[in-house]
Amino acid sequence: MQEKLQSIDDLSTVQVEMLIKRPIHVVFEAFADPAITTKFWFTQSSGRLEQGKRVRWDWEMYGVGADLEVKEIEENKRIFIEFDDRTTVEWTFTPRADHETLVTIKNAGFTGGQEEIVKQAIDAKGGYTIVVCGLKALLEHGIMLNLVSDAFPDAHVNG
Repeated sequence: MQEKLQSIDDLSTVQVEMLIKRPIHVVFEAFADPAITTKFWFTQSSGRLEQGKRVRWDWEMYGVGADLEVKEIEENKRIFIEFDDRTTVEWTFTPRADHETLVTIKNAGFTGGQEEIVKQAIDAKGGYTIVVCGLKALLEHGIMLNLVSDAFPDAHVNG
């Protein structure tokens, strides 16, 4: 049997999922409210995610940031954003058993040559995997693992 090879278009979208054992509104708020998100992902935000709003996220330890526009938001169901580099991220929140939520993150729109797209996709898959693992630890166990900060300690701008 011959295995089907993925096209480069298939590789330009990555998906990460994690079951979070918390109610859907709690998981949704963890991404919409920067007071929560800064505990497991970026360190600073210009505001809450609201449809039509432009927001800036910063990772101060790395001296980098990203500007984005919230394209669509359906409370407790879906968040869809577009970064200034034209890549998009979609979060969907699916209720499971009592007080459990499956969060699915899709990141798409990587551009460049095949090698560059593959590198971006691998980086995104790893990054969003770290994010959902940090989210799970925070919401289920109240632990801030500092995964994003500790992922690249030699890249910190202040030592």
